[in-house]
Amino acid sequence: MEQLLIITGASIYGLLGFAHLLFTFFTNKFDAFNSDVTESMKGTTPVLTKETTMWEAWVGFNASHSLGAILIAAVYIPLATFNMDVISENIYYSILLVIISLAYLGLAHRYWFKVPLLGIAVATACFLGSISAKIT
Repeated sequence: MEQLLIITGASIYGLLGFAHLLFTFFTNKFDAFNSDVTESMKGTTPVLTKETTMWEAWVGFNASHSLGAILIAAVYIPLATFNMDVISENIYYSILLVIISLAYLGLAHRYWFKVPLLGIAVATACFLGSISAKIT
């Protein structure tokens, strides 16, 4: 059961991350509804540096955010599939998943919208359930 829960939760992250990456580069889903805002972002730099625009930073943040979610899947799905004993014998790998997932859950609750919030909540429940399955 522990293995199935980890693979399920990590798969949710992989799907969300991959969809987010596709939306970032191949759709206008993350453009501002008000096109003036998007144009303003393209013509404005952050205070930190003049080497990028707010729009380029926005695209980069979305892409790196996607890669973080994909990384969870890329590490934990093969690990749980082919080397479950590594996870089972060291609570660190299970606790790490829960901490990361709780952080994403907090971000989703505060800053995002319903779909990622629900997906991350289910994945977090899977990771918590995997620890429960390990303990019992």
